[in-house]
Amino acid sequence: MSLFISIAAYCDPVLGFTLARARAAAARPQDLHFGVFDQSLQPPPASTFGLLAPARLTYQRIDPVFARGPCWARALAMALYDGEDWFLQLDSHMDFEPGWDERLVAQASALAPGRTGVVISSYPNAFGFEDGRPVPRPATGKVLAHVVKPGVGFEPGHPVLAFEAHPVDTDRPVPGFHLGAGCLFAPGRFALEFPYDPALYFHGEEQALAVRLFTHGWDIFHMPGLPVSHLYNDGRSGVPPRPLHWDAAHEAGRSQNWWELEQRSRARLAALVGGQPLGAYGLGSVRTLADYARWCGIDYAARTLAPQAWRPLAPI
Repeated sequence: MSLFISIAAYCDPVLGFTLARARAAAARPQDLHFGVFDQSLQPPPASTFGLLAPARLTYQRIDPVFARGPCWARALAMALYDGEDWFLQLDSHMDFEPGWDERLVAQASALAPGRTGVVISSYPNAFGFEDGRPVPRPATGKVLAHVVKPGVGFEPGHPVLAFEAHPVDTDRPVPGFHLGAGCLFAPGRFALEFPYDPALYFHGEEQALAVRLFTHGWDIFHMPGLPVSHLYNDGRSGVPPRPLHWDAAHEAGRSQNWWELEQRSRARLAALVGGQPLGAYGLGSVRTLADYARWCGIDYAARTLAPQAWRPLAPI
């Protein structure tokens, strides 16, 4: 059961914590391969890397002035995949419950029969730090299912939507029409069949991947008791807010600003949902976007939302 963990980090002081916690909480640390693309001025302390054994680490770092946004970085982190059985894409500020690796594999394996492919994903429950120690702050112990954010609709100039996770009181997996790029688990072949599109920037990345998966015949699920939690950058985490790629101070040394990348990204998403041929980053032919609209209510052709877009699907 080899498992590749793809992490793109940006000036994140919690990266070392995330790596150490993933290794310590894993049931089978010897099967883990961390692939880290780090956009920072300095790497984590060497002692952090030494604590990861017997897990494997592939680590690459660049100066953040050369960074081109989250999706570009995720694409480079994904490129470190080395044929493992399973693939996990994470943000660099996460915590883990004991046996998280075996629990994810068990859930995905249970969902896989009869399906082309499955992805387990969500915006995870939160955790924070108190007196330097991680403390869970769960919204639910059941399922967090994605829906379009209440009050949100399509804007005239682009197809980007906002989503949020809603608690669902069930012990069964819930089918999903959206996913969380910072916590995504799938069979290893996901990394080969769905290479990350570096032409995207940040907003819209999850929509793009969700429709690519759907049209290729893959299914997204939100699992009960997701054993991974996330440190949100909301001022309540117990640590100073981490810097972001688009922060003004970080933009000063770059020849291309984030807004130019964002505009290009919006055009890229519009091209994708418009059915333009994008090669390996394009739509599949197993199901159509019209099928997607009938299923979940998000109609990219008409730029409309039906009522089911704002509510979770029924558990299986």
